[in-house]
Amino acid sequence: MSARLDPAVWPLTARVDDGLLSVGGVRVDDLAREFGTPAYVLDEDDFRTRCRAWRGAFDGGDVYYAGKSFLCLAVVRWLAEEGLSLDVCSGGELAVARAAGFPADRLIFHGNNKSVAELEAALDFGVARVAVDSFEEIDRLGRVAAAVRRRQRVLLRVTPGVEAHTHEYVSTGQEDQKFGFSLASGAALKAVSRVLATPSLALAGVHAHIGSQIFDTAGYGLALHRMVGLLRAVRDAHGVELAELDLGGGLGIAYTSQDAPLAVAEAATRLRVLLDKECSEVSLPVPRLAVEPGRAISGPTTVTLYEVGTVKHLPGLRTYVSVDGGMSDNIRPALYGARYTAALVSRHSDAAQQVVTVVGKHCESGDVVVHDVALPADLRPGDLVAVPASGAYHRSMANNYNHVPRPPVVAVRDGTARVIVRRETLEDLLRLDVEP
Repeated sequence: MSARLDPAVWPLTARVDDGLLSVGGVRVDDLAREFGTPAYVLDEDDFRTRCRAWRGAFDGGDVYYAGKSFLCLAVVRWLAEEGLSLDVCSGGELAVARAAGFPADRLIFHGNNKSVAELEAALDFGVARVAVDSFEEIDRLGRVAAAVRRRQRVLLRVTPGVEAHTHEYVSTGQEDQKFGFSLASGAALKAVSRVLATPSLALAGVHAHIGSQIFDTAGYGLALHRMVGLLRAVRDAHGVELAELDLGGGLGIAYTSQDAPLAVAEAATRLRVLLDKECSEVSLPVPRLAVEPGRAISGPTTVTLYEVGTVKHLPGLRTYVSVDGGMSDNIRPALYGARYTAALVSRHSDAAQQVVTVVGKHCESGDVVVHDVALPADLRPGDLVAVPASGAYHRSMANNYNHVPRPPVVAVRDGTARVIVRRETLEDLLRLDVEP
């Protein structure tokens, strides 16, 4: 009998039939045979559905997909087809967008230390907006733009002094961090003056990003209040009413059933009400609102498929289930204690559940895939285990620790599967080595 999995954690089209998982109408045992394991299995319908939900919720504004969460040529083309804009933050991400033919007028270029070469590439492609992050970058971009006789539109990245309720490594709105111009110190207003005084730059608006994996709008509300205060200060000091306000991304997703993410439509409504109220109170026209979801679109769309290699029982201590991937395909648990769930997906089991720790194959004791998850007690080598909510910051942060090749990304839709990022080979790993 077919069963639908928890839609908050598993992809839109995920189904289980007699213990066997299918995504996009494709069975995972067939995927494992054809493409091997580990593999990232991406539900294309889910990805596109989430794009449409964000575009609809912020109709009249701009939705920039945060490419850092996961980017490849196929994804860039999906974004273009679904009407989203794109946020890139390196020359490499820009190159992917350019190779896929993404419209330059729907691009924003982020980053706290863009090189001259990256800025030249951005202007050469015609990137619509550059988010400037420091006084040095204002001057650097001003020179680059002047050299090509272009007046580049910019957003000013501002640190609003908001402590988001999330892990310190993904909290970016507080004063003590590397991004943006401090609002509290007055640096943001000084940066406005610097941009306005640079003939080759045009100040389009301001930008803030308070962090990631956030489950309420309280932090965004405080950021809105402070950013609208900055817009008022700009008007009062310079007689300029800036037309754009970018609130960044950060809306959380469910990695386990204990997580309770906010629906995008509800979040959008709350933010618009708050923005209208703040602007009304200081007699400002409401700026065009932009957001930058990454994880909220890509994260829930993907499961990572692993094969069990060993099951090690330590009496009175723990059971370790070793799979054929690990921290090379998902470094988030090791990096900041990220929590996931997992399921046996290749067969039905009537065995009792036991709490186990799923670990990877790397020579590192911190190589944990999932902490303390209930799996059937008869789990054995050769079984397939899937970890959901693994579409964001998995492939994009994947690495070659222990010289392990990175897994492929396999897109599934309507009963068909295709590779959109191929598996690395040993030849790939050796290609960069230079013979003595």
